[in-house]
Amino acid sequence: MPGKRDYYEVLGVERTCTDEELKRAFRKLAFKYHPDHNHGDGAEERFKEINEAYQVLCDPEKRAAYDRFGHEGAEAYFGRGFGDFNVGGLGDIFEAFFGGMGTTTRQAPRKGTDLHYQAEITFAEAAFGCEKNLDISRTENCTLCHGIGSKPGSQPSQCPNCNGTGQIRRTQQTLFGRFVNTSTCSRCHGEGSIINEPCPQCRGIGREKKSRSILVKIPAGVDDGNRLRLSGEGDVGTRGGPPGDLYVTLLLQEHELFTRDGDDIRYELTLNFAQAALGTEVEVPTIDGTSKLKIPASSQTGTVYRLKGKGFPHLHRRGRADQLVSLFVATPESLSDKQRQLLRELEESLGPDNLPHPENRKKGSR
Repeated sequence: MPGKRDYYEVLGVERTCTDEELKRAFRKLAFKYHPDHNHGDGAEERFKEINEAYQVLCDPEKRAAYDRFGHEGAEAYFGRGFGDFNVGGLGDIFEAFFGGMGTTTRQAPRKGTDLHYQAEITFAEAAFGCEKNLDISRTENCTLCHGIGSKPGSQPSQCPNCNGTGQIRRTQQTLFGRFVNTSTCSRCHGEGSIINEPCPQCRGIGREKKSRSILVKIPAGVDDGNRLRLSGEGDVGTRGGPPGDLYVTLLLQEHELFTRDGDDIRYELTLNFAQAALGTEVEVPTIDGTSKLKIPASSQTGTVYRLKGKGFPHLHRRGRADQLVSLFVATPESLSDKQRQLLRELEESLGPDNLPHPENRKKGSR
């Protein structure tokens, strides 16, 4: 048969292809060249050619005859009409593959919108945990109609356009078969029902804004930017769907004495020259109160002392981190005459060479 392409070439498959490979190739090409999708020149003829090839090769007996005799031999074997495909059944085949053109389903239950809020917490609240009442505004079911949208005592009626399905189906018979187009009903917007007497409180929406005070439990050890999730505390769902969630982002306030370093707490301790040189014992503030810290003689600026277990609790494991105390030896900004005289005497006593070598300076953690 002159001018007629090989069916395997038409579908772009090997002669040894399986039924599944054949079906997959047909599905891809049929969708690409279907007249409802492709209005280009030659698309209609190409679509017809694709379907003719598939209807022959998807039939085991016809495929065997075609493999053995080709176009002409196979038509002679089966009689006239071997290459004529069933136009009336083409739409059914296409619909079986693709579920109809533009198919939509009735609107399903939908989860409510998630809400996002921020909550400021103090250093101590982050360290030890706390409870906070958070005032939020969220969407809830109308308290008068209970989310139905109709005036109390009345009920929504079935949409006459879609008969309660929420969809409009249109069947079109074309040269290539029967095609079914499904779209959302424009009258009920996919709900399947119509509200004849709207609720006076929510005006038929079924939902309204409400202010609520939500108790948020903040665990010990949280940090700036941590986010807590409160399941089901967001906006109400639609069409019976579950409510959304409430996400609370924590903002850690700065502390006048401490800074946070991971789970450790840093504190800078200021001493005068005499305390650092002679050594001393001081009271150091911590988040638990005060702790005694012994400073050895000849301590230098930058030395770090560690108070075990005085840091933040670990959020995901037991125990607490440490407090790191950095030493800063301050130079006096003003001196009395007596103090000035004493320092001169000390300078003469020490001499120019009585300075610690850089390698012997006591720096680092203790």
